[in-house]
Amino acid sequence: MVALGRVAPALAPTLRAAAVRSLYQEVEPTRRLLAPRWPDADVVALHDSPAEGILAEARRFRADAIALGWRGHGAVRRLLAGSVSRTIVARAARPVLVARTAAREVRRLILGFDGSPGARRAARFLARLEPERDSVAIVVTVTEPLWVPRVTRRFPSGKRGSLRSEAIRLNRERARRAHDQAEAAAWKLRRAGWFARAVVRKGAALETLLAACTELNGDVLVVGNHAGSVSVGALNHSRIPVLIVP
Repeated sequence: MVALGRVAPALAPTLRAAAVRSLYQEVEPTRRLLAPRWPDADVVALHDSPAEGILAEARRFRADAIALGWRGHGAVRRLLAGSVSRTIVARAARPVLVARTAAREVRRLILGFDGSPGARRAARFLARLEPERDSVAIVVTVTEPLWVPRVTRRFPSGKRGSLRSEAIRLNRERARRAHDQAEAAAWKLRRAGWFARAVVRKGAALETLLAACTELNGDVLVVGNHAGSVSVGALNHSRIPVLIVP
């Protein structure tokens, strides 16, 4: 679907006609681009605001997912801006794939998994997809280590030692729990036909997840969309397309 937007009524008739022609020039290239993979694909042009039009058509077609760019190209550059992508992600009742850059291939999917309901929904959606040959799903779980505050240096040595021991114990427990969660998610993906494995990293959630995408040569990052998640940060900073599952 190409959301053409509403042409300003204040424009002179000749300018309005030129604007409409330039917008419709995006329709046929889009159809040709989709044809090799989806030969029966059709392209619908709507004179509506991009976010409203895309969401309405997704509901009408009962779409399984919505795919859009972070910024448009050519005549529609001003229409598919970041604010439109954010609006659709925030309001969509179905997964949204946002591509900041075009992936040359989609073979390695990185699932950011923290055990939350949103992450589990993302894993279930990924499990419903039919993996292509040589496709890999890598479940990445990030744990943020606990640190003993510097102010404890003023505490008696025995107290400091107890705090450090407790921090070590808690970090080991969190690492074990993260490993178990990641392995459980990977196991479910393997049952669905994926070649899947689990990876656990330590550090700040967003930065560490994005670094893992680069290190593991990910083609698409899959995350759940829920309050406090890294989904907004991934949209802003991921170098690969992001699939956000509500």
